[in-house]
Amino acid sequence: MKTTEKDTKSKTATKSTGEKKTDTDKKSTAGKVKAKSSAADGLRELFLDSLKDIYWAEKALTKALPKMQKNATNENLIAAIEDHLDVTNTQVDRLEQVFKIIGEKAVAKKCDAMDGLIKEGASIMEETEIGAIRDAGIIAASQKIEHYEIATYGTLVAFAKTLGEDEAAELLSVTLAEEKEADVTLTEAAYNTINFDAAEEGEEE
Repeated sequence: MKTTEKDTKSKTATKSTGEKKTDTDKKSTAGKVKAKSSAADGLRELFLDSLKDIYWAEKALTKALPKMQKNATNENLIAAIEDHLDVTNTQVDRLEQVFKIIGEKAVAKKCDAMDGLIKEGASIMEETEIGAIRDAGIIAASQKIEHYEIATYGTLVAFAKTLGEDEAAELLSVTLAEEKEADVTLTEAAYNTINFDAAEEGEEE
């Protein structure tokens, strides 16, 4: 059978379309992360990665909290920060125990979220005059940090239980309870008084 010019053009068009489809398929898969073959392996890696993040975060807090305490004036706030610092040092040690329990080396991985929260707190202190207004700013920054920690430890406890790491889950639960208690302390023992004082300072200006 003689091939006509029309048939040749049709075949060429089909080939071209097929090539374009292949290119599109390649683009659609570009940048995608390859899934783990085992869901358990994937969850364990996520758990470990989150542990490394919060380990870095807690160690960074041991350096940031003394600066907040130095800039605070309200006695309740100063005491709350001091308590938080003592608890944070204990939590760092506890995280190292968790690493040991799950058979992993304690390694810190920079936590961008905590880094941002600490920088925000530093910025607030730089932009406010020492006194009730700055104290209120320190409280606000501290509570953001607490809420991040509560969310993180809550997730870590859930992951540990799912992975059957019951001993690790128990230790992480202790820290979670401490973070919740610290949040309540900041709210009840300092925040109401500081906000009241800050409001009075604003009226005087």
